[in-house]
Amino acid sequence: MLCIKNGLIYTMAEKGPFKGDVLIEDGKIRRIGADLEIPEGTEVIDAEGMEVYPGFVEAHCHTGLDGYGIGYEGRDYCELNNLVTPQLRAIDGINPFDPCFKHAREAGVTCIGTGPGSADVLGGTFAAVKTVGSRIDKMVVKYPVAMKCAFGENPKNCYQDKGDTSRMTTAALLRNELFKAKAYMEKKEAAGDDVQKQPEFNLKLESLIPVLKKEIPLKAHAHQANDIFTALRIAKEFGLDITLEHVTEGHLIADELAGEHVPMAVGPTLTHATKFELQNKSWTTPGVLASMGCQVSIITDAPVIPQEFLPLCAGLAVKAGMDEFDALKAITINPAKHLGIEDRVGSLEAGKDADIVVMTGSPLKVESLVKYVFVDGVMVHQN
Repeated sequence: MLCIKNGLIYTMAEKGPFKGDVLIEDGKIRRIGADLEIPEGTEVIDAEGMEVYPGFVEAHCHTGLDGYGIGYEGRDYCELNNLVTPQLRAIDGINPFDPCFKHAREAGVTCIGTGPGSADVLGGTFAAVKTVGSRIDKMVVKYPVAMKCAFGENPKNCYQDKGDTSRMTTAALLRNELFKAKAYMEKKEAAGDDVQKQPEFNLKLESLIPVLKKEIPLKAHAHQANDIFTALRIAKEFGLDITLEHVTEGHLIADELAGEHVPMAVGPTLTHATKFELQNKSWTTPGVLASMGCQVSIITDAPVIPQEFLPLCAGLAVKAGMDEFDALKAITINPAKHLGIEDRVGSLEAGKDADIVVMTGSPLKVESLVKYVFVDGVMVHQN
């Protein structure tokens, strides 16, 4: 048993901190409150003068799929020979020994949503994983969490000589695959146990059935306003759940997005505008959307921005006008909700995983230091 004592605790389940203790047992938060009775033999860490947060969560990245300092040999985030690859699984490509996992957890990032990139119209499934471990199967919090799809410049740029040269083509390819998957699913259901009537097995179409059944959402890469609306349009046509990823021009259409009630992951913003669809990127975007009532997560899209700078990105959003509590939610409970794992991580509450960060000050301030990081109640970093 372990107790983090006398810290200023930000649970993220409620607004405002309080001074208290966190009691940990068997990898879970057992109790949290002021002046807890500590069982004899409990290891105590004195957090007097320090701040205690849930482990930071990132809703969208490619960590473990793009080898650190390797190049092509470690580049496993996209299949560049086929526009439509829903059958690809992030867990088959993630390398737990990628140094980026260590960099992330040392900065307090304890859980991430990682998966395929955005070259393909349909790229495959994302996984929610802890940033500690040597075997991906044991790091998984939830799999699958979403099916990646992409709109905008990336598919047409990557496949301009292989059949995709316009936004209309991208949308048509996605619709076509969803229609085929729907017909395949309906034929399977109608056949029941009659093997003779079952359609020929198709791994691509099988992979889309959880999307059609709303067991997982489409995870839609969309920067530009028109691409965001196309993603929403297609989701409505097929009655699908959807999350919006990047949402670079979200601040320009915030009034429209506020009525959609879909999770949004905003970023990466700490980068140069390397393509036309990024020309309107702004640190104001997450704050504007949050002020309109949208569920906003802030992302690094690592390795686009190193994952250890996730708290810095939240701090820069505050500098641009975002409410501090909204910014903290954007790197804790909101991304947990975005990934469908808020029952495990994202806030400090009894029964949840003991993923905890102890800091000298607010993570929104660059001078604050990470002193301790715990994942499942085990100290994985001490400074």
